Amino acid sequence: MAKKTPEINSSSTADIAFLLLIYFLMTSSMDQKAGLQRRLPPMPDKDQKVEDQKVNRRNICVVKINSQDRVLAGTEPIDVTMLKEKIKEFLANPNNDPELPEKTPTVINGKEYMVSKGVISLQNDRGTSYQAYISVQNEIVKAINELRDEFSKREYGKTFLNLDPEFQEFVKKAIPQNISEAEPKDVAKK
Repeated sequence: MAKKTPEINSSSTADIAFLLLIYFLMTSSMDQKAGLQRRLPPMPDKDQKVEDQKVNRRNICVVKINSQDRVLAGTEPIDVTMLKEKIKEFLANPNNDPELPEKTPTVINGKEYMVSKGVISLQNDRGTSYQAYISVQNEIVKAINELRDEFSKREYGKTFLNLDPEFQEFVKKAIPQNISEAEPKDVAKK
């Protein structure tokens, strides 16, 4: 008669696998800074009356993305890589061009600065790809960040991210991030 070989007890391997899974879930970190950083407006009061706000056309730069992922900035088609420079020129309005946004004198930290009233209005089609939408968003935010860095270096001798939080707030007031996003439209159905 042949001798039986002893079997390995595998009843606890499922428990060990479960514990390892829990360990790796607890010790691994998720990227917390993914996504777009946008501050939504506060909810209006129920009793608040709706007022039509008149916005000067020169203060708005309309950026449109169609379903073929083509970008239109203002009235001209533009490549996404050129969008950042167009937005910087629009917001900075270095030569006080009457076609570009108005500037209002604003006192920030005891000093008067000319602050742009420029608003970037982003509109896209429902067929716009996510990649194109994010690329346009990135270019707009890069333009604002570069303007903030230039202002920070000129006024405080440091880049925006190297400033103390108090001074970062001053820079945010001098170079505001005004981005308006319209609800996507379904142009293909028209």
